[in-house]
Amino acid sequence: MKAVPIFLIVLSWSSTCHGWNCKAAPQQFPAAQIDAGEGKVVMTDELSNAFFLSGSTWQKLGSVPLKHVSVGPAGLWGVSPLNGVYKYVAGDFVPVNGLNLKQVDAGGDGQIVGVTRTDSIHCLNSNIASSYHRRDSVSWTNLPGGLKFFSCGLNVCWGTSGIEEIFFTKATPTTCETTGWVKIPGSAKMVEVGNDGSVFVVNAKGQLFQRTGISSSVPQGTAWAMIPMCLPIQHATYDLGRLWLVTEGGIILQCVQ
Repeated sequence: MKAVPIFLIVLSWSSTCHGWNCKAAPQQFPAAQIDAGEGKVVMTDELSNAFFLSGSTWQKLGSVPLKHVSVGPAGLWGVSPLNGVYKYVAGDFVPVNGLNLKQVDAGGDGQIVGVTRTDSIHCLNSNIASSYHRRDSVSWTNLPGGLKFFSCGLNVCWGTSGIEEIFFTKATPTTCETTGWVKIPGSAKMVEVGNDGSVFVVNAKGQLFQRTGISSSVPQGTAWAMIPMCLPIQHATYDLGRLWLVTEGGIILQCVQ
């Protein structure tokens, strides 16, 4: 089925999936990636345009082409199609020199994390990330291991490897120190950590899972619960009780429990 018929079907579609009530969100078709944090929602489309959700309308963000954007306590960050790193400052994105990344995450407790084209993983501590506001070079901390996707929140970080293994570690935002990666059973191509520590993953088949059993004593949780969806999912993000999804066809969904 082509994208346009799917798009028209989903606009009138709503469903209850494993306790989640899902509906079509405001659309900026075709969406590529979405991120939510600090009450804000941002996205990129397949043409590398960045947008911010205001009410029910997507507003264009800045003048820099971006393939990935992320918003959180340290502000709004993104990476370009050429893997340049940018932060949104005073109405536009300014370059953050010193390292090229293919994916960046601003959802931690002030720190910024990301991965390079060769899957090396890096962190910019919360003091530097939060105060950055001009075209300067910054010093990133190189972390052990290799990941293709990296996400943090509530003093923990999760990542997925090039062979779709899932890893977890505790993290210190002010120093970028971690406690060492622990392999978690399961398989995923991307992971999302909410500011409250909630964790969601999407696997290679486009299936969506939520981590269960997370607590202060067991921050890595105990199991995965599948959230059945009517369409394959490409990207997921979570903030303030709302789960935002991008399907493999570029449609945006919003789910609440």
